[in-house]
Amino acid sequence: MLGIRRLGLLAALVLVGIAPAAAAQAAVQPSQQDSQYLQAIHQVNLFEITTGELAQQKGQNQQVKNLGQMFVTDHTQLDQSVQEVATQLGVELPSAPTTDQQDVIDQLNNASGAEFDRLWVTSELSGHVQAIQATQTEISQGSDQTVIQLAQTALPILQTHYDELVQLANELGIPVPQATGTGTASPGATVPAPSGTTEQPAPGGTTQQPAPGGTTQQPAPGVS
Repeated sequence: MLGIRRLGLLAALVLVGIAPAAAAQAAVQPSQQDSQYLQAIHQVNLFEITTGELAQQKGQNQQVKNLGQMFVTDHTQLDQSVQEVATQLGVELPSAPTTDQQDVIDQLNNASGAEFDRLWVTSELSGHVQAIQATQTEISQGSDQTVIQLAQTALPILQTHYDELVQLANELGIPVPQATGTGTASPGATVPAPSGTTEQPAPGGTTQQPAPGGTTQQPAPGVS
């Protein structure tokens, strides 16, 4: 009988010890900045994986095909980390790219040959400018260290992609966004459309450059 009472007391103490810890864990919620960044970079990854596959299938220039393969590999790996962090923090991720990103995908599906290559490079340049901007914002304004570390991991990957795109754009005679003093594309700059076409909105936004994954009503994560 005494043993049963002791077990009951032990169980009660264990529950008392667990309850505050569980409550504290439940009380920790990611900031709006952190949540929006996870959602936005996830949609960037979905867009990049899709357009990277299109580049491998439809690219006329071999470097377009090679970059497409690189983007698929890198953004697939990055998105695995994004999904893990989002699950850990209880952030629900979108299941598809933004409407504007899908519009660019549709345009790429309808293009071919040199036209496809130019449109692909143009949209990728613009998309990476926005992704870099959103990632820098998360690093400077984020609250959750796990999300900030994710952004710190993503930034050099995005910057490498952008640098490769700039080199290819120069070879193909495609204008690139205006660079800042650091050499990174100026956030908010638009990429002039290929000659003879109308200006293409950036994936994830219009020529006004909202955050990747947002609409014209959705400001960049952490930016009002």
